[in-house]
Amino acid sequence: MSPSESPVHAILGAELLLPVVVLDAVAAALPLGAAIRAGGLSSIEITLRTPSALAAIRALADEGDLVVGAGTVLTTAQAEEAVGAGASFIVSPGVSAKVVTWCRDAGIPVFPGVATPTDIQAALELGIDVVKFFPADVNGGVPAIKAFAAPFSDVKFVPTGGVSIQNLTSYLEHPAVLAVGGSWMVARPAIASQDWAGIAAAVAAAATVAVTARATAGRTPSGVAHG
Repeated sequence: MSPSESPVHAILGAELLLPVVVLDAVAAALPLGAAIRAGGLSSIEITLRTPSALAAIRALADEGDLVVGAGTVLTTAQAEEAVGAGASFIVSPGVSAKVVTWCRDAGIPVFPGVATPTDIQAALELGIDVVKFFPADVNGGVPAIKAFAAPFSDVKFVPTGGVSIQNLTSYLEHPAVLAVGGSWMVARPAIASQDWAGIAAAVAAAATVAVTARATAGRTPSGVAHG
């Protein structure tokens, strides 16, 4: 199985969305996971930006309702800790040869972040052809993806950073986009206020827009959904 044929890649190709979460309290992990499932998605990225992140990954992985990944992974030590806590995939803001190599040796899907052609070539040299485009909005958004897709026709992108319900369609209409990552569905203030119904509604609304965007573009979601 190649890196881009993992179950995680299939889920993203089918569901088109990856909720990206900054979690301040471990107690919020399970109700948040339930809200995401209620909204129709089955994966989540917990960023390693708070002291609660690893415990939240462990709680969600133990629950088993979502495929759980770790984001903002900068070092191999962080990758190892996250996988030890139950993370099924790793997301980095940049291309770290050490992190990518560790993940590949461990059989863990990894999405390194790219922003330039040099980054994309570095990822390809490490055997990675599905990358995080980050921060997407700051680095040119959809026009940048169109430009990258010409010389890198076999690369798929997961744009993250500045993606919202307003521009979601424009990203997903491009065939080089596998899925998009975003925090607007799982906004930090909504988590803090325990607005689980609001989060479920935001996830469901995003999922509806995503499916419509693919249909409008003349394509159907690829892969199979989880669980």
